[in-house]
Amino acid sequence: MRGAIRAVLAGGLLLATLPAAHAATPALAQCKGTEGYLASGQRTFLWRPEWLAAQRAAVANDAALRQRLIRGADAALRRGPYSVTDKPRAAGSGDKRDYLSIGPYWWPDASKPDGEPYRRRDGEVNPERNGDRFDVQRLGAFSRDVETLALAWHATGDARYAEHAAKLLRAWFVTPATRMNPNLDYAQAVPGVSAGRPDGIVEATRLVPVVEAIGVLGTSKAITAEDQRAIEGWFGDFATWLATSPNGKGQRAAKNNHGVYYDMLLGQFALFARMESVTQRLAQDFLTRRLGPQIDAAGTLPAETARTRSWHYSAFALRAGVQMAMLGECVGVDLWQGDAKANPLRRGVDYIAGYRARLDAWPFKDIDLADPGRRARALAESDTMLTLATWGFRDPRLAPPEVPAADSGWLIPYPR
Repeated sequence: MRGAIRAVLAGGLLLATLPAAHAATPALAQCKGTEGYLASGQRTFLWRPEWLAAQRAAVANDAALRQRLIRGADAALRRGPYSVTDKPRAAGSGDKRDYLSIGPYWWPDASKPDGEPYRRRDGEVNPERNGDRFDVQRLGAFSRDVETLALAWHATGDARYAEHAAKLLRAWFVTPATRMNPNLDYAQAVPGVSAGRPDGIVEATRLVPVVEAIGVLGTSKAITAEDQRAIEGWFGDFATWLATSPNGKGQRAAKNNHGVYYDMLLGQFALFARMESVTQRLAQDFLTRRLGPQIDAAGTLPAETARTRSWHYSAFALRAGVQMAMLGECVGVDLWQGDAKANPLRRGVDYIAGYRARLDAWPFKDIDLADPGRRARALAESDTMLTLATWGFRDPRLAPPEVPAADSGWLIPYPR
């Protein structure tokens, strides 16, 4: 399995400290290969121990924040388990355990009796995608609940939260009758066009906080050693699928945010599955092979600024870039080094940071920015990326101008 990947290669709710706290930190915990931050207490790769410690302290000292977290975790106790087998009809394989979704921007053709083939409307999400016939909302709910339960257990020590999270994890990854098959062959299908597309791999971003939550739950003992081996095996099989399948190869070849996410997702999943050399190879090539061709001399991402949601997609792509740099720390590859001229990641981050306080001057089309609700979500996307970059580049000047008040916490949202 590891050899196959090397041959092909030969890619929420976490309360973090504020950027100013990072500047005052004399030394950060070190991520060490497939063990991640285990030496500091949790086998995480993207959730820094400093953030987890800050969350626990904040929940202990802030009654309102504690109540908010407990309320969310108690609600999660009443939900699930979730399974891809809950959908009414299987994907084209005939196996309900195969994940199924349709592309977000594809709509029925009103001129056709059956609406097929669907037609693309960039930036406009077809609500059909989020219905019970497909798995994307189910995966999102599973991810959010596991994340919330893990953080609630870490902050409160209430074993019910860890035990229910483990129950959800077993249903999704372990139990033969309900586990998802480790592939995305049928993700982001387009009725009348394609049974599944490489672009669907980006939906695996919902598994990013799940991997981190499992690391947090490690000391709870709710996840047995057998469960852990099975889940790591699932991610190892999924990493192999990413590296060797037609959809995986297609996504690896993508020249936009999808390619950036491919590297980050495979990088994180490979580390979790104890395939360190895969992540190391991805990190070594990341600035030159992946980001260099996508970020121009000014710091823009032309493949993203050409979209109808240019701010969102620029920040979205850069967040995966920042996360890949965080994974690089785990395998001894420094993707933070170099100024904006030498480092395309720094160049892209600087460009977004320069417009954050004057968003109305953003020189590209973005349909989100005219709508208050969508504008707020777009800013949350960019502010998450800028906050992560502040930690990585050790530069508080990158911090978003509107840092949340200390009593509200700092929740890092993952794409849903």
